[in-house]
Amino acid sequence: MTLLNRSPHPAGVEDADARDSAARSRSFGAYVRAYVALSKPRVIELLLITTIPVMFVAAGGVPPLWTAVATLLFGTMSAASANAINCYIDRDIDQEMRRTRRRPVAMHQVTPRGTMIYGLTLAVVSTVGFAVFVNWLSAALSLTAILFYIFVYTMLLKRRTAQNVVWGGIAGCMPVLIGWAAVTGGLDWAPFVLFLVVFFWTPPHTWTLAMRYREDYAAANVPMLPVVASDRRVLLECVLYSWATVIVSVLFWPVAGTTLFYAVCAIVLGAILLFQAHRLFNRVRAGVTGAQLKTMGFFHLSNAYLALLFCAVTIDPLIAGLLA
Repeated sequence: MTLLNRSPHPAGVEDADARDSAARSRSFGAYVRAYVALSKPRVIELLLITTIPVMFVAAGGVPPLWTAVATLLFGTMSAASANAINCYIDRDIDQEMRRTRRRPVAMHQVTPRGTMIYGLTLAVVSTVGFAVFVNWLSAALSLTAILFYIFVYTMLLKRRTAQNVVWGGIAGCMPVLIGWAAVTGGLDWAPFVLFLVVFFWTPPHTWTLAMRYREDYAAANVPMLPVVASDRRVLLECVLYSWATVIVSVLFWPVAGTTLFYAVCAIVLGAILLFQAHRLFNRVRAGVTGAQLKTMGFFHLSNAYLALLFCAVTIDPLIAGLLA
């Protein structure tokens, strides 16, 4: 009787099947999360903050919906492709750094081969997407940004020079040109001024973060400026680059013909940025060093500065339209 009444799928087998099914489900979800993490969403978010406002200026108001959606979609893919390939190339040093050792490739959540395929696929799709649904100039600029970030910054500069983020930061400035080209099909002086804003903003933003993780970069043999130079030298350069950022941001007023709204915002935000940069430099001059400098405060402030400045860039053409 016992044999006749036994289920064709014993409880142990059913439990094992259920566990396997759950494991596969968790595995799929983990893969999705890992590939999203490869894209570095926070970095992409920062790039989009500069893309959208430029499109408003180029359009003299709200840009065409389809152009905006397509630009953001393929721009996200473009940035994600560069970030993923960067993770593939830097997988050795990511394992050495506390800040990056939890990245998917470093933790073996995805394979290096899968990472490269993912990055290359996104590069192709984003470039073709820009060419077909936006225009060829935006496609060319997007591809240039990907290639520059991979070959110039990641492979050539990052491990060789303390000026890596200065010139490597050019890739992060490209969304400004892409956004303008997407709307107008060409380029003008105005987007190049905003290009310079992001260019000069990048070094102090990055170096104050690198000061917090100096030991990480040293362990990975990445010669970031805070690794090879004194705190005084680093923060002096942060002050100089902050001044350049603010001056160029105000220059956008006459070049783009903005209203006083943007000018006031640029001056006020610039004054706050400069105050904090000088305050930090004065602390190191007074003998404060290391963690006591609290450089992450400036890092977070610089994030807010750029976001608010480009919010002003977005709002200004809307105000100009109301006043016209």
